[in-house]
Amino acid sequence: MIATRWYWIGLLACGGLLAVAYFYFQLQLGLPPCPLCMFQRACLVGVAFFCLLGIIFKPKKVVAKLFVFGSLVFSALGLAIAGRQVWLQNLPADQVPECGPDLDFMLEAFPLMQTIQTVLAGSGECAEIQWQLLGLSMPAWMVVVFSVMVLICIKLLFTKERNYFSGALGR
Repeated sequence: MIATRWYWIGLLACGGLLAVAYFYFQLQLGLPPCPLCMFQRACLVGVAFFCLLGIIFKPKKVVAKLFVFGSLVFSALGLAIAGRQVWLQNLPADQVPECGPDLDFMLEAFPLMQTIQTVLAGSGECAEIQWQLLGLSMPAWMVVVFSVMVLICIKLLFTKERNYFSGALGR
């Protein structure tokens, strides 16, 4: 059985990151999230969802691995999206795509698949560096966060489960 503490750590980490993104960056600093940032937040919600399922149901073996796999999928997707944004931020100024419509407009005006394709292509607003810490932009920090999540999920997927109560006592 995967230890419940990993589910709690994942849920609290995702919840904390989402709270900081919204309450500090968006409300306090007034930095509106670009479409790629919104997709990264959605990936955090996906990881948090699977962690919450793990906390509620306390699954054994196969189902626990499925929950970890779900978290891995959202973590890897978040890593790819954050990596794409870092790539856009490092393009020469003349190669940065033009700014497109905002996410709300695209969701109302375009079919869902076209909206997803447009957002993942990136736009000029996704290439702006609005904040840095220790020389890394916000998407670069999310590459670090999602990388750690991916590594933890892989470790949990491939760690052999221990049965602490098998065998004779007192050996």
